[in-house]
Formats: sequence, C-alpha cells, structure tokens
Amino acid sequence: MAKAVWVHALVEVPEGVEVSIEGSKVRVRGPKGELERDFSHAKGIRIRHFEEEGKRYVLVETFFANRKRKALVNTIAAHIKNMITGVTKGWRYKMKIVFSHFPITVKVVGDTVEIHNFIGEKAPRKAKILPGVTVKVQGRDVVIEGIDIEKVAQTAANIEQATKITEFDRRVFMDGIYIYAKEVMS
Repeated sequence: MAKAVWVHALVEVPEGVEVSIEGSKVRVRGPKGELERDFSHAKGIRIRHFEEEGKRYVLVETFFANRKRKALVNTIAAHIKNMITGVTKGWRYKMKIVFSHFPITVKVVGDTVEIHNFIGEKAPRKAKILPGVTVKVQGRDVVIEGIDIEKVAQTAANIEQATKITEFDRRVFMDGIYIYAKEVMS
C-alpha cells in the first residue's frame, strides 16, 4: 500500500515583486521587467501562492511523490527563484577573448555577434543574440546581461560555440571566446 507523501518547496517573494499563477503558468513581474514560464509538462505538481505572517510565498507541491516528482518540485522552485532574481537584479555572464596567433575582433551587429579574423579566417563567424539580452564588447571582454538566465546563458553558449575549434590541437590553438564569470547583477 502506498504511503501518502507530501513533498513541497517554498519560494519567498520579496517586496516589489508580483507573482501571478494561472494553472501551471507562472508570471513574475519586478522592477527590471517581466518573465513568464509554463510548467504544464509537470503533471501532478501544483503551484500556488499564499501569505503567512506578512510574508508572501510560492508553494510548489506534490502528493504521493517518487524520486522523479521530488526532483521536479525542487527544479520548478529553482526556476521560480531564478525568475525572481532576474526581475529584481538581473544576470550577467562575462567572457574573455583569447588569442595567441591572429588578433580577434568582435562586434555586435543587430542581433548577432560577429567574430572577425578568428584563426586567420576571411569570413566572420556569427553567433545569435537571443531577444531580451544585451551584449557589450569591452576591450578583451564580452559582457552579456539580461533578466532571463536561460537566454543569457544560451547567448553565451552561442558565442562560445561559434569559436569552437575541432581541427587543430587544443593545447597549441587556445584561441576562442570563453565564459569566465557568471553572476547576479547588483
């Protein structure tokens, strides 16, 4: 006989942040913007908000939980925390332009990052910038900022993948653009 197991995770909602929940869609509004996420793939997981002792919380819960459902509850809670951090402070990734053979020049053109003279190539390599993300080139650093951690991280991954070298020895040709810091903006 199955034992009733209630698994839950609490996420505190700070002042100045508004969380609205419609079914399995969570919308978070804050001073830096608004994010929305659909958790309808998580069957058997309930998301609701409540207030206790003057503090507001988002409760992610499930009943009759197995290991996968417990993990899913904590994953959804982590996503909601990241959304709250994004709309209050924002996310920043820093990348370093590294070259030893050919000087690389990086430019932001519209919604793409163009990497010129990478290992002596004539045609520029391009990386897509996702909507809602800003990219700045400051000397040998590339700074990527935004409120959605997934879009910021994917933009950084696009830039890193655009400079991936497969046909040369990585110990000799270390040229590329690499992530060296992931942080919350203040």
